[in-house]
Amino acid sequence: MKTRLTTLCGIERPIIQGGLAYLARAPLAAAVSEAGGMGQITAATLGTPQALREEIRAVRRLTAKPFAVNFALGHQPIDLLLEVALEEQVPAVSLTGGNPAPYAHRIKEARALFLVLTAGVRAAQKAEGLGADIIIAVGAEGGGHLGRDDVGTMVLTRRVVQSVQVPVVASGGIGDGRGLLAAMALGAEGIEMGTRFVATQECQAHLSYKQRLVQTPENQTVVIERSIGRPGRVLSSPYVDKILAQEQQVTQPEDLWPWVAGEKNAAAALNGDWDHGFAWAGQVTGLITDIPTVRQLLDRIEREAVDAWDQLNQNMSTNR
Repeated sequence: MKTRLTTLCGIERPIIQGGLAYLARAPLAAAVSEAGGMGQITAATLGTPQALREEIRAVRRLTAKPFAVNFALGHQPIDLLLEVALEEQVPAVSLTGGNPAPYAHRIKEARALFLVLTAGVRAAQKAEGLGADIIIAVGAEGGGHLGRDDVGTMVLTRRVVQSVQVPVVASGGIGDGRGLLAAMALGAEGIEMGTRFVATQECQAHLSYKQRLVQTPENQTVVIERSIGRPGRVLSSPYVDKILAQEQQVTQPEDLWPWVAGEKNAAAALNGDWDHGFAWAGQVTGLITDIPTVRQLLDRIEREAVDAWDQLNQNMSTNR
């Protein structure tokens, strides 16, 4: 399964694990990399530069294969965290959720692969202009924070592929081999999955979070934070109902921030407290039926993609 993505990243399978606040830790990232994809650890929710340094070294104790460090922009200053990642000579850095311009030069100067997650064509073109090596295009089906345009993965992926020259990775609503094949048919050279990797054995998410991902159909996720201009898709819960009610009353973003603070996400994602917290999830929940190991998942995705390709070839030959 060679593409420009696998060649650039030095990986065997064109699959990237999402940044996953609080959950993208060394055991999950290393498992993804060991299984042939590219794992990521999340920097922002580790808290301190020293904690990030220790997490990077923990990944390296578990795998010698390439991995990335993800930085979610707009929540806190990342300068010191980024400095640590570059000092540790991580293979790749990905930026999500904000303006990558202030950090692009430092990442390129350090010769780390530079990945940027975008939700629109214009942002993708700007990222390419800043020197991004890989663009990740996330559609409105995805979990976590999304763009404001509500453009689905099918259209967005194709539009971004048409608009940039660097490899494009499709994200949002993808959780199996047929999704991988569909993304590549659109011109993407790989996929990123977030929600699907939460429901794996190596992820440190609370068991009730994983079970909810298995049980939730695709039409029972909801979008919060739209009132403050940063929409994000989550699992339904009693606490999410309270957030949505609060959004009807906010007059400025600061009014909502205490309701959607990081600790509220951690309460559900790590502790299973659905009365006082929320957890990100995309519409791909409709495709999640089990909680496998990472290797089992990636093996299955590759097998499904090959089977789907064979079936497609047969159908096209029969109908010709």
